[in-house]
Amino acid sequence: MSSQVSAASTPHLPDWLAIVRAKVEGLRFGVVQIVVHDGKVTQIERTEKTRLSGPSGASRDE
Repeated sequence: MSSQVSAASTPHLPDWLAIVRAKVEGLRFGVVQIVVHDGKVTQIERTEKTRLSGPSGASRDE
């Protein structure tokens, strides 16, 4: 049985959830990672990638 509760049915969202949402909203390519210790969110990391457009199929490693 899942203990997940939808955000719409939760009257007060945890502060960390607002931070995660803000980090995801402005992200085009990348990762948002949540670190948990003893059942509590202790750290939120955001890694953003910048994609460059170039000739199709071209690779610098060839």
